[in-house]
Amino acid sequence: MAQKRDYYEVLGVTKSASADEIKAAYRKLALKWHPDRWVNGTDAEKKTAEDNFKEATEAYSVLSDPDKKARYDQFGFAGDQMGGGDGSYDFGGFDLNDILRNVFGGSFNFGSGGFDFGFGGSQSGQTQQRTYRGRDIRTSIKLTLEEIATGCEKEVTIERNRPCPDCQGKGAKNASDIKTCPSCNGRGQTQRVVNSLFGRAVSYETCSQCGGEGTIITNPCRRCNGTGLERRRETVRVKIPAGVEEGMQVTVRGEGHSAIRGGTNGDLLVVIKEETHPNLRRDGNNLFYTRIISVMDAMLGCEISVPCLDGSYKVKLDAGTQSGTVVKLRGKGLPAVQGYGRGTGDLYVKILVWIPRKLSRSEKEMMESIRNNTTFTPDLSRDDKAIFDKEKNIF
Repeated sequence: MAQKRDYYEVLGVTKSASADEIKAAYRKLALKWHPDRWVNGTDAEKKTAEDNFKEATEAYSVLSDPDKKARYDQFGFAGDQMGGGDGSYDFGGFDLNDILRNVFGGSFNFGSGGFDFGFGGSQSGQTQQRTYRGRDIRTSIKLTLEEIATGCEKEVTIERNRPCPDCQGKGAKNASDIKTCPSCNGRGQTQRVVNSLFGRAVSYETCSQCGGEGTIITNPCRRCNGTGLERRRETVRVKIPAGVEEGMQVTVRGEGHSAIRGGTNGDLLVVIKEETHPNLRRDGNNLFYTRIISVMDAMLGCEISVPCLDGSYKVKLDAGTQSGTVVKLRGKGLPAVQGYGRGTGDLYVKILVWIPRKLSRSEKEMMESIRNNTTFTPDLSRDDKAIFDKEKNIF
């Protein structure tokens, strides 16, 4: 299987390209490679045109969507494999009709051969009722590092549009109150013939009377005033994968607002917020902890307890431990998000030695008696200097 090309490379734009520049680049490629322009080509040329057209459309479907573009910029092609089911990152499922209408406006049919931007759907000029999609809902949840380490399920309460129970989302009091639109005869489109760059073209525009639905409501439902929707406060369970970070977004498919006329539900977009941990600091998948010990423990050695996300962990410090020493606990950090990254991080423990500010007379005399002892004089020529150089940039 051929390796996918970078989406920016496919469209011939840079990562800093504006939305208008991305749209213009796709428009140029769509006009060049649409299969209907290659109907008289060889089989190889037709195959190349089809592949290039699909590749450009896939790239545009991601880069034209701010959320998908952000995930692609952060994770690359791994962004469309992170999850599935309730909490997923998904680049798929683009609607070619919507994309081409957005880029070119309306539907077009070039000549009698039918350069139809309703690719794979109903042919232009035939009955083509509008398909609606509900709006997405964006919310946020706070997670502890312990919850992030293992993954969890959280409940979020949201207000969203749901189908009216009286009319079952139809918007009409009775089924007989839904009539065929007289302006478009139920097609949802009106036709206009124009001359284009490619010759005579037929343009199909959304019917202004029915809004593309093909029907009109003569007696609307009183409960929802004909919208087919009502506002409800509901609770949704969200699966959070382990390893998520501040600012990441988990998408719950179909849990956004319902659409009118039985259309597709929008999505619930859950933004991750991290609660501050009382002991640990996070940097990527690694965790950092600072522990202060006494001078005597540093000189004689000791055992300390380090708080980890799965409980405490005992660490033995050797005699002569220097202030600034860093101990690494391998695998005690956070996991990568659903396998994306370099696996589980580590926990770094920085040791600081506390120096007493006041000493009694006897304590001062004792310290003075050993002040000039070579044991208490730092040797920065070799070993001690190497320790400081190695650890000074860890924190």
